[in-house]
Amino acid sequence: MKKILITLRDITETGGGERVCANLSNALSDSYEIKIVSFHQKEKHITYSLNPNISVEFLSKGAQRSSNLFKRFLNKTIIRVFLSLKASSVIKRYKPDIVFCNDGTFMPIVKDKGIRYIRLWHLNAPKKKKKVFGRYDSLVVLSEKQIDVWRQYHRNIKVIPNFLVEMPDKITDYTQKTVISVGRIDNGDQKGFLRLVEIWKIVQDDKSFADWRLRIVGSGQQKKALEEKIRQLNIADSIEIKPFTSKIEEEYMQSSIYVMTSKFEGFGMVLVESAAYGLPAVAFDINAGPSDIISDGESGFLVSDNDLETFAEKMKTLMRDEDLRQRFGIKSKEIVSSRFSKERIVGEWKGLFDGMI
Repeated sequence: MKKILITLRDITETGGGERVCANLSNALSDSYEIKIVSFHQKEKHITYSLNPNISVEFLSKGAQRSSNLFKRFLNKTIIRVFLSLKASSVIKRYKPDIVFCNDGTFMPIVKDKGIRYIRLWHLNAPKKKKKVFGRYDSLVVLSEKQIDVWRQYHRNIKVIPNFLVEMPDKITDYTQKTVISVGRIDNGDQKGFLRLVEIWKIVQDDKSFADWRLRIVGSGQQKKALEEKIRQLNIADSIEIKPFTSKIEEEYMQSSIYVMTSKFEGFGMVLVESAAYGLPAVAFDINAGPSDIISDGESGFLVSDNDLETFAEKMKTLMRDEDLRQRFGIKSKEIVSSRFSKERIVGEWKGLFDGMI
């Protein structure tokens, strides 16, 4: 059986990249021998379950993230280089056919001959080519949105989106007056929750939507700042912030609209997951992801980035029309069922791996 070694920052974290790593590892473990090398170990237990035949090796204990500027500098430079060299020694010992870099933590400073190195890029394209791109035999991106830019950065670009582990039979109840958004509440506000509550303020100023609620599901360092902004806008009675949960299905099933206000994404897996339960969505048309998942005016709405007023109007369009929510929601489920099935996407990964080995 061919071997694949997967590297990432921390398999114990609760982000989308970690979930993708776990899902892909499980899906491939029937066909390949899988070993995961995690640079860090913040938590005692791995959040997303892994098949028992998948081995995991941690290179260091404790969290990589820090609010201390000096520690952050050390983590990004000296510690990263040290752990990359340590990972290279694991690669030499394990002798995989493929080294699959789930994120950019591992730098392939020393490459072993005969081993193919693949990098999965979870975010939108950087403004300029990174020197490290040349160290990989292939780059895999999640969206067609910036494919012309990516082709300038690497000769071997492959587009493979994330997949649904399974398509649920359930569909949400469209009578529910709850809007949901899911993601980390981290410094930098990548998920755009601060502007989401500004949008919600616009919605709540229209008293005909006073009985609607916004639920944000996520955890992170910026939670207090988000709560303070909610208090300042005087909309605390209509917003609920819930911690991350592995039972996210229950949250989707208690909502009838999904909203994504991210500043940037590589794909937007939460849009696929929520659509699988029949939730129509409103999202900013950012690089990259939402336009691959939402059919504007058919399964949801795409809004020009940072146009808060239009975003609020599109939300209100769905909120006032239960039949429209249902029609869009059913269409959204159809789209993700056909485009992002496990069988289709895992087949593309196997084609890439087998072609390179």
